[in-house]
Amino acid sequence: MPAARKLATYDDVLNAPAHLIAELIHGVLHTMPRPAPKHSNAASSVTANIGPPFGRGRGGPGGWVILLEPELHLGADVLVPDVAGWRRERLPVLPEKAHISVAPDWICEVLSPGNAKFDRTVKLPRYAEAGVSFAWLIDPIEETLEVYERDAKLAGHKWVLLATFTGADPVHPVPFDALPFELADLWSI
Repeated sequence: MPAARKLATYDDVLNAPAHLIAELIHGVLHTMPRPAPKHSNAASSVTANIGPPFGRGRGGPGGWVILLEPELHLGADVLVPDVAGWRRERLPVLPEKAHISVAPDWICEVLSPGNAKFDRTVKLPRYAEAGVSFAWLIDPIEETLEVYERDAKLAGHKWVLLATFTGADPVHPVPFDALPFELADLWSI
């Protein structure tokens, strides 16, 4: 009879080597290296494009809190999306703790060859379970943006692909569709 597997805990996240991003999903510790420059550039560019008009209301509607790599505690799980956003009424004040226990309204994961399968098959379903409404998957190598919405009517709260964008044209992806941004900003420097 095989030995019972010991479930990982938050202590395992805290004790992970500092040069790795550690996440805890369904009792399994997952670690990955820090992102490559194209990955970081895409995440920073998303924040630079939507942060001022949607987060601060500078030239846009405001009403959001947008954060890079927040540590989310969703039940017993610990996830670190590349970018996440909350409608301000759901997160009116940033917590003093190093983590946030309120599921975001929107997450953005930047795919890389080493994490694409994990982001799609492990993290996205967990975000849906937690009640996240919108998800973006950005592939800076393929230069694509996939936009998903969670359909609570589907069993397991599945994601529905709303659009896939590529090229350099201005885009209006939900939930930030009030203002366009240049898709090419996500991969250019």
